[in-house]
Amino acid sequence: MTNDIPAPWRAPLLVLAFVSLAVGVAAGLVRLGWNLGAPAAAHGPLMISSFFGTVIGLERAVALGRRWAYIGPLASGLSGLAIITGVGAPWPAALATVGSLVFLAASLDILARQKALFTATLALGAACWFVGTLYWAGGREVWQVVVWWIAFLVFTIAGERLELSRFLPASPMAKGLFAAIVALLLGALIVAGGSPIAQTAFGGALVALALWLFGNDIARRTVRESGLTRFIAVCLLSGYAWLAFGGAAIVAAGGVAPGTPSYDAALHALLLGFVFAMVFGHAPIIFPAVLNVSVPWRPIFYLPLALLHASLAVRIAGDYAGDFALRRTGGFGNAAALALFVLVMVGSIVTARSRPVRG
Repeated sequence: MTNDIPAPWRAPLLVLAFVSLAVGVAAGLVRLGWNLGAPAAAHGPLMISSFFGTVIGLERAVALGRRWAYIGPLASGLSGLAIITGVGAPWPAALATVGSLVFLAASLDILARQKALFTATLALGAACWFVGTLYWAGGREVWQVVVWWIAFLVFTIAGERLELSRFLPASPMAKGLFAAIVALLLGALIVAGGSPIAQTAFGGALVALALWLFGNDIARRTVRESGLTRFIAVCLLSGYAWLAFGGAAIVAAGGVAPGTPSYDAALHALLLGFVFAMVFGHAPIIFPAVLNVSVPWRPIFYLPLALLHASLAVRIAGDYAGDFALRRTGGFGNAAALALFVLVMVGSIVTARSRPVRG
């Protein structure tokens, strides 16, 4: 018998997440010179801990079906609210730490129930979020912990894709290679710090993971289908391309240092190009599971995806060309793509209630 909470009670948690997303995007635009009044320094924590932490934590709580697991997304969502309302230290980082700890506990509970490579990878991702957030609560700057937060998202996505590889089973050799890549990522992460060699190894492991996903994900077959199935595959495959680019940017620069062109290029290739492409692809599946609503497929889904990739390419071109105006334009396009995506999803949900839609 499940001890879950009703779907309508989950909606406020998702609202908290999207409030953090909206203010986090505005904070990113402030960093690019747009006068929007958002706290520029809060861009990273709002986007990663308060938005992704809340959304992924909510998804994990639904999967586990235990009420205590919802404390995680509630705490991380409140962390974002504390940042937005100007509540001072230590509350934002403390709440995010509580959220990541509960998320780690939920992930370990799932691992205990089903011991597998993919559940172990998901648990590693949860541990990375907790460690990074703990460092942040301890006073480290965001640029010093962001690699842990990147690992949280990379391991989470890789673990979920490995789980779905049961529809296109990977060979024992392929699974062994996946485990080796994960081990390399984790090892490089642990010793990274200011070490260019470890950072370069981390970037190389990201490239290797992208190649593994290209070769083993069922998306390379489902992209030949139509409708929502093809859209999800396009999101995944395009995201893997940005994962490879982000890793290669780190390798080419011999690591990443704040304020350099490669830092902005690598981080946004990974966190926008890779992670948000995954969000775009999984949202039509996650929203029905979490909120018990219908998100019917519509061709307009491709519009925010195309805008995301095009504007990111413009932004990165501005990074490497040293053209701040180009980078700024690309950043505005990134924000527009995310806003358009939310509007398209909401519009699809609302119109689904008024007329039937052909899948």
